[in-house]
Amino acid sequence: MAHQHIFPSHPEKILIIKPSAWGDIVHTLPFLAAVSNRYPDAEIHWVVAKGLHKFLEGHPLIHKLWVMDKDGWKKIGQPLRVLSEMNDFRKGLQNEQFDISIDLSGLLRSGLVTWAAGAKYKLGFSDSDEGSPFFYTHTVEGGDQIHAIDRYLKLARYMDCDISEIKYPMPPLPEIPELLATLPEAFCIMAPSAGKEANRWPADRFGQLAAKLPIPSVVIASVADIHIVEEAVAASNGKAINFAGRTGLKDLVSLIAKARFFICNDTGPMHIAAALDIPVYALFGPANPTRTGPYGDKHTIIQEAFDCSPCYARKPCTKYNWRCMNDLTVDKVFHIISEQTTPTRPL
Repeated sequence: MAHQHIFPSHPEKILIIKPSAWGDIVHTLPFLAAVSNRYPDAEIHWVVAKGLHKFLEGHPLIHKLWVMDKDGWKKIGQPLRVLSEMNDFRKGLQNEQFDISIDLSGLLRSGLVTWAAGAKYKLGFSDSDEGSPFFYTHTVEGGDQIHAIDRYLKLARYMDCDISEIKYPMPPLPEIPELLATLPEAFCIMAPSAGKEANRWPADRFGQLAAKLPIPSVVIASVADIHIVEEAVAASNGKAINFAGRTGLKDLVSLIAKARFFICNDTGPMHIAAALDIPVYALFGPANPTRTGPYGDKHTIIQEAFDCSPCYARKPCTKYNWRCMNDLTVDKVFHIISEQTTPTRPL
């Protein structure tokens, strides 16, 4: 259903509010593409969390990034500084005089940003959390049993955008010849970390899987999770390469683009691989792959069938783990990956 009669046909400025996390930002790229195509003359601004802004820097479709220091603003030791920075942020948004703002996060914080920006048309999900719909002038029901990308595109369709084709407009990505020179020609990538402990397959099993694969595995994570990578590499019989903390966000995207395939938990880099059309083997337990799995039909979800899944990690089955992840064996994962091998899609 078109809504040209609701929104201005030629808005000058549009604000996208999606501060984090990295995977969610990647999920927003098709929305960005659709809105940019619908309103080619509009300035598109984006509210993004500090740190993650580095991924979007220089994006040809984004006129300006508004960087939220979410972590810094939570510090209670410097309240006057925090209040001053937040007030400057609010004033800066208001001064832009946005025509349309779209809150894709649906949280109290993002709802407050929507209110602070002061756009005439404030769009969000009617079923968002934490009371954020109170701040919107127009709402769409998102639904909680569809993929995040499809959920965001519901808002694009409400804005009369063409959503018939899914595109991931990436920011400019660096060439990485120095990094690639340290790696074999053929490799896969493993991402054994995850935002929640409940979504992590045991790290040593990633290493055991790497030992069985016919090509080396490059194991990635942030510096904060280097211990997880070290555990995986130690169990790999020399077949895994520790790449934890060795790349920035954009370098990591360029690295993922060179992989034969990608093996991971439910984590942000998984969505980068899917966006780049790299085959993904995603290990799921208490999370819901329908909502947060790799988008597209060329990827494979690997999970144990339990009636209680997805439980969204509300509490562990035992004191130490979630059995849906713990019961998933190395042999099962290796067998599924091996079955996918074809002459056109080699391991």
